[in-house]
Amino acid sequence: MKLSRLLSSTVLCLLTLSLAGQVGFGEPEKINSGWKFTLNDVKNGQTPSLDDKRWKTVDLPHDWSVKGQLSPTLASATGYLPGGIGWYRKIINVPQSKQGEKVYLYFEGVYNRSEVFINGQSLGKRPNGYVSFMYDATPYIKYGEDNVIAVRADHSQSADSRWYTGSGIYRNVWMVYANPLHIAQWGVFAYPKSVTKKQAIVSVEVEIDNSTVKDANLTITNELLSADGKVVAKDSKKLQMTAGNNKIAAELKVNNPQLWDLNNPNLYQLKTAVLKDGKVIDQTTTTTGIRNYTFDPNKGFALNGEWMKVKGVCIHHDAGVLGSAVPKDVWKRRLLTLKEIGVNAIRTSHNPQAPDLYSLCDELGLLVLNEAYDEWEFPKRKWLEGWNVGTPGFQGNFDYFGEWGEKDLADIVRRDRNHISVFAWSIGNEVDYPNDPYSHPVLDGGAATGFTQAMFGGYKKDAPDAMRLGDIAKRLVAVVKKYDTSRPTTAGLAGVAMSNQTAYPGALDIAGYNYTEGMYAKDHQTYPERVIYGSENRHELSAWKAARDNEYIFGQFLWTGIDYLGESGRWPSRGFYSGLLDFGGFIKPRGYFRQSLWSDKPMAYLGTYPTPGKGSKSQMKDVWSQLDAENEGNYEEKTPSMDAWPIWNYQEGQSIRVVSYTNAAKARLELNGKEIGQAKDYDDNTGIIYWDIPYQAGKLEVIGMDKDGNETARYAIQSSGQPYALTIVRSEKEICKDKGLAQIVVQVVDGNGVPVMLSDNEVTCRIIGPAKLLGLEASNNEDMSDYTDNRHRVFHGHILAYIQSTGEQGEVKVQFTSPWLKTTEETILVK
Repeated sequence: MKLSRLLSSTVLCLLTLSLAGQVGFGEPEKINSGWKFTLNDVKNGQTPSLDDKRWKTVDLPHDWSVKGQLSPTLASATGYLPGGIGWYRKIINVPQSKQGEKVYLYFEGVYNRSEVFINGQSLGKRPNGYVSFMYDATPYIKYGEDNVIAVRADHSQSADSRWYTGSGIYRNVWMVYANPLHIAQWGVFAYPKSVTKKQAIVSVEVEIDNSTVKDANLTITNELLSADGKVVAKDSKKLQMTAGNNKIAAELKVNNPQLWDLNNPNLYQLKTAVLKDGKVIDQTTTTTGIRNYTFDPNKGFALNGEWMKVKGVCIHHDAGVLGSAVPKDVWKRRLLTLKEIGVNAIRTSHNPQAPDLYSLCDELGLLVLNEAYDEWEFPKRKWLEGWNVGTPGFQGNFDYFGEWGEKDLADIVRRDRNHISVFAWSIGNEVDYPNDPYSHPVLDGGAATGFTQAMFGGYKKDAPDAMRLGDIAKRLVAVVKKYDTSRPTTAGLAGVAMSNQTAYPGALDIAGYNYTEGMYAKDHQTYPERVIYGSENRHELSAWKAARDNEYIFGQFLWTGIDYLGESGRWPSRGFYSGLLDFGGFIKPRGYFRQSLWSDKPMAYLGTYPTPGKGSKSQMKDVWSQLDAENEGNYEEKTPSMDAWPIWNYQEGQSIRVVSYTNAAKARLELNGKEIGQAKDYDDNTGIIYWDIPYQAGKLEVIGMDKDGNETARYAIQSSGQPYALTIVRSEKEICKDKGLAQIVVQVVDGNGVPVMLSDNEVTCRIIGPAKLLGLEASNNEDMSDYTDNRHRVFHGHILAYIQSTGEQGEVKVQFTSPWLKTTEETILVK
């Protein structure tokens, strides 16, 4: 994409509902069940005759680290969880009837430094743990017999990332059968040549893989179907297949296209078939949508001609107790919750995620900024033993970047370019952080630079030269453009003032600024052609205003959308907890605060804490345990907190600060049906309305109103008694037998059914029937107890249980018990 004063492009991408659509050919078969696993570096673990009967039997996806022993001596970056080296083995039978067909093994992701074998023969190595890859196993397949797949994953450099990665085969694995003449892996790419409300012209490229030595005359057909199954456009092309000719291009004209947008994610199906002598020898179906967008250095971002702010969040790929082996239904619940509070975009910080995430964003209507790297040729400093202990280390992925960096990026783009949700490619995050590792003379400071020597220690002559950033960026951008010119390239710049001295920002189509809102205005003036946005921002209202109130800033991405494992603080700390949602996907107070800023739907929320200056800090412990360290100072400040929990249990007469997050024009407060806080106007300086009132037990309620005093929203919290019973407040009633998932939320309540927010009772989960417990998640960042068993303490009165079917139909009874509390249970039908 070429950037001028107006950067505009139209994009059509493909949404994958099956592996055939994702890989682009053949007959896929998921082979996730019944793998043998050992957490040990077994000598000659690939040998077919190796006795693995004593190895543990596991199903994929599988993350061994999250089931490991937490220890304060391990790296805080990993969430104090271990890495190691592990082996996986599985026997597959390839029918004799498949003789003559190609057999491929496709891995969505193995963390990391993996090597794959079939019948003792190495198929290849892939060090990057985030990319998907495929091997041709055909030369070593024994048709009509058992074949042994073996995979070695080496995560002995456990602190090779600044956050939790997980370990092992933590995404799906497939076996693919195909005709020797077939559509190439990720070989279908569709994008629009033009789009209007009356007509869209969709260009389609199809690449064919010919593993035979013969030329062939083929016919390639493409049909585009609407959601109701009607063919809206089709094309047929002849292809004389030779060694140097294996691609065709087609154009599909769509009248009155139904555009994909955030509120109406309209989708089509694209069916591509390869025919030889009139017979279909390969075909694939993918889901597709049509949209266009505009990036403008003065006006920001428009989707289908509608100018809007990108309200984004950064997310990592783990889900608390599940580690990095996350079922699709978990992501669906999380993404729907993020949309509920006003989020419209996701940044895959800082590496590509599982295909399920992109498919869900396509279906649900969420933009995706797809990011490739957190490091390039040099590593960043990481704490290897605890937090702020000893000397930082330099484990990382830098050692294979030179060999694999461009290849990995090409595969990322080719895999994900057909997802309609992806609207930009990010080639890196904070690789330009001053003196970690790159340096530049500008760091010595001066009035014109914005730096002082004290900020980053000044210019380090022996450090890598920051001028290299531009050269590397140009190479990576060229890789992206080779496979997709329909989207802009970008990166998250940490040291913008330093990078401005290099060719790095100029190599990008759009420039992401991490935590440098103060540079927006100056750089907009200095670089008038530059499209700027906040690629990583804190939660403060001022950071949002910097995007909201400046038309030329098209949006921001908060750090973070969801609490994640790793990048932990001092023990005890499982992870980083600045998310709008917690580890279990529950909305946190700051999530409701963000909803008041971002959602168009009327809303109000109520939270409380002891009035600053009129209570002890110990009374604030529960509140501040959920905050990141940088915000703890708010306790002494006049600015009301955006982290007030919905608790209404204090000492009689104690002065309590009651805060409301609302998008209403004003709000008033009622206690037990009587006004106790007079109506106050929304305060755009803080984004919060608050009252200081004496505590009295009962029902506390906020009423949001429009400027004329008409009610638009209300929210209530209530004093609770002692814990009395467990109750289920959310659960699926039916799940499918093939690894269907129930996400059951259990709440502690008092004798009147009121949630007891302050309870921390231990809950035990027992299951009878064809299902298993994947984990219990209460979302307490400081709880470093065993997460692999069926017992756990609730946090803020609730806990989430992940229950997965085991392959058989039947009835499953899930029982939750706790000492002194009334038991509850759920019955789930597995179909």
